[in-house]
Amino acid sequence: MAKENDSFKKIISHAKEYGYVFPSSEIYDGLSAVYDYGQNGALLKKNIREFWWKAMVQMHDNIVGIDAAIFMHPTTWKASGHVDAFNDPLIDNKDSKKRYRADVLIEDYAAKIEAKIDKEATKAAKRFGAAFNKEQFLATNPRVLGYQEKIDTILKRMGQSLEKEDLADVKALIEELGIACPESGSRNWTEVKQFNLMFGTKLGATTETATDLFLRPETAQGIFVNYLNVQKTGRMKLPFGIAQTGKAFRNEIVARQFIFRMREFEQMEMQFFIPPNTQKKWYDYWKEQRLNWHLALGIPKENYRFHDHEKLAHYADAACDIEFKFPFGFKELEGIHSRTDFDLANHEKFAGKKIKYFDPEQNESYTPYVLETSIGLDRMFLAVFSHALKEETLEGGATRTVLQLPSALAPVKAAVLPLVKKDGLPELAQKIRETLQWDMQVMYDEKDAVGRRYRRQDALGTPFCITVDHQSLEDNTVTLRERDSMQQQRVAIAQLPQLLEEQTAMKYLLQKL
Repeated sequence: MAKENDSFKKIISHAKEYGYVFPSSEIYDGLSAVYDYGQNGALLKKNIREFWWKAMVQMHDNIVGIDAAIFMHPTTWKASGHVDAFNDPLIDNKDSKKRYRADVLIEDYAAKIEAKIDKEATKAAKRFGAAFNKEQFLATNPRVLGYQEKIDTILKRMGQSLEKEDLADVKALIEELGIACPESGSRNWTEVKQFNLMFGTKLGATTETATDLFLRPETAQGIFVNYLNVQKTGRMKLPFGIAQTGKAFRNEIVARQFIFRMREFEQMEMQFFIPPNTQKKWYDYWKEQRLNWHLALGIPKENYRFHDHEKLAHYADAACDIEFKFPFGFKELEGIHSRTDFDLANHEKFAGKKIKYFDPEQNESYTPYVLETSIGLDRMFLAVFSHALKEETLEGGATRTVLQLPSALAPVKAAVLPLVKKDGLPELAQKIRETLQWDMQVMYDEKDAVGRRYRRQDALGTPFCITVDHQSLEDNTVTLRERDSMQQQRVAIAQLPQLLEEQTAMKYLLQKL
């Protein structure tokens, strides 16, 4: 656990040092669970968003995108169920005065048991060597099976209690497991209470006439209230999807783990409208499609897993998460939900307006069902960033810090480096930069020895370095260095645009889908 904490601290430190993520309002000592993206973070975030958008909208002829407003009519949130049901179960420790999400305390307890399973597997792997079959071991080892049964029993009971809103049993489970306050070690708990997560605000010129509004806690409802507009103006036929990305706001009382859980965050959501009774087929389809999107980035499959929900949201008849192995364990990265006809039916009811789809093949009108995919852009940023950050030992014992981002997502694709700051090398290097910047993000760096500049670009995550030397003036060639392998090759300046485009363009990432 200490090793994981040290690793996570290095990730947070690196993100700040290299212009990826800063604490918000840091000169005023910051604001809890609010972060700003720096010059490199903004580019990485933009590239992840673009990869999602192109894969979801551009590569599907039956999915379109919108950009709905953050402010929405307050009845929207009554119809969606957020006013009545968008709550977290919170518990206070009487001694430390700290507040926690009761479900997270229980999940963290289960995660500690899961760590014991990993420990057993690691010991067995050392014992059996190359003959070790991890899947078989996990499926047959009595101690592992006992641990897994305990995890399943705990999470199932928690899910059932939350679904029945039996908060007394949630507290009883915490007490039976002997869960202590992470800060004080005290087991002196209050009752569990529900807390609504929406931020309230007002719209109007004066306090007396202002309308009470909410900052949207999700982007999905902007899609649902625009269903008719998009369907009619786009002449869309089922099945079809509407996608959007944008900010959402939740009053997280227990915000933590850097940008994993924030009060202001960005979502990438797609609502797929389908005929009733086809949701199982599309649920399975989008589970496969979304996992493939993640795997296209080159992160090994063992870092992902599906987790079925024990407690279903009020709108769902099936739901699962794609979980990612963050430095602090497997946690939710993306949700896939079968939302039935809850959303459109409720908006029809509360708005008093007909929201139906006329199916020419069936010759009938009905309320479409919805299959949702929803991913947090900030969590995706953290997943990509944390997996990419490596400490490597090189030949001779030297070390380097390298951020092995997928080239298509890297903020800067290439850095142009004159070997020395004289003899016309800076001028030629600037000319190369100006040529390349029409097609990609490039930077110019002339400070320090070239070896030190290589290390700086490795830590920034830049896939390629282009070194301009005296030979470049003679034959119009440069040294092209690749970040991950550190291999160098001599290439013609005229070939650079094509070579770099082949290695860094988004379309080659999309072709893996």
